[in-house]
Amino acid sequence: MSREIILYIAASVDGYIAEADGSIDFLGGGIELVEEDTSYQELMEKIDTVVMGRTTYDQVVNELSPDEYPYEEQMSYIITSHPDENTEKLMFTSQNPVELVQKLKKQEGKAIWIVGGASIIAPLVEAKLIDTYILTTIPKILGKGIPLFNEFNGPVALKVEQVYVKNDMVYTTYSNK
Repeated sequence: MSREIILYIAASVDGYIAEADGSIDFLGGGIELVEEDTSYQELMEKIDTVVMGRTTYDQVVNELSPDEYPYEEQMSYIITSHPDENTEKLMFTSQNPVELVQKLKKQEGKAIWIVGGASIIAPLVEAKLIDTYILTTIPKILGKGIPLFNEFNGPVALKVEQVYVKNDMVYTTYSNK
């Protein structure tokens, strides 16, 4: 059995996952949460592994959740050219994202969440390794920033599985054809 690879990520209307300086303040600023959104909890129940780049990891541990690592229950793979010391659930690796995900996909386990960033996502999209794309569109236009998809050899055809709106954000789920 092959594990599902999920990209679950938010972007601005113009396709940026971070502002030009790397800030992600636009993700929460000024958005009123009126309706209950359980999409994150549903994702967390499906996965047992997260994969992210070093910049994303640093942002998680230094800005988003400095007091408690939010993925303590999951196996974390941090792709970096500057590895730290590994722990039981935290693996720093310089392995190519495609090779790493191909290896993980063959192992026993639940789904794998590709957390980000763009330099990790692009090669996985190009290799058609992402099975499910869950994109949350934040109702803001940044004008510039770090794009969701870096340049890669495409196209990659997707099928729209679901679209809904909650709290003025558009959630779109695509599957790899």
